[in-house]
Amino acid sequence: MSYTESYTCDVCGDKKGEGGDWWLAWVDCFQGENLEEGQPLIKLTRWQKSHAHSAGVKHLCGARCAGTLMDRWMSEQYADPDAHCQTV
Repeated sequence: MSYTESYTCDVCGDKKGEGGDWWLAWVDCFQGENLEEGQPLIKLTRWQKSHAHSAGVKHLCGARCAGTLMDRWMSEQYADPDAHCQTV
């Protein structure tokens, strides 16, 4: 029995095929001088299958969806300018 992985763009819902210009994005923390000063930041990198499984990673089918994700994230940050990184 074979195992087939499938990925879907987190913005538009397109299914990943063999080719394409896919990207990965995730939210991280830019540390301030104190823990409570940390600022959320978004990271973007080209597709790497080994990282596609990581928790919190968004799968993006191209530049347009990467831009849409960035726009949405920036709007959320603008709406809450005092937001800091989540501490666990």
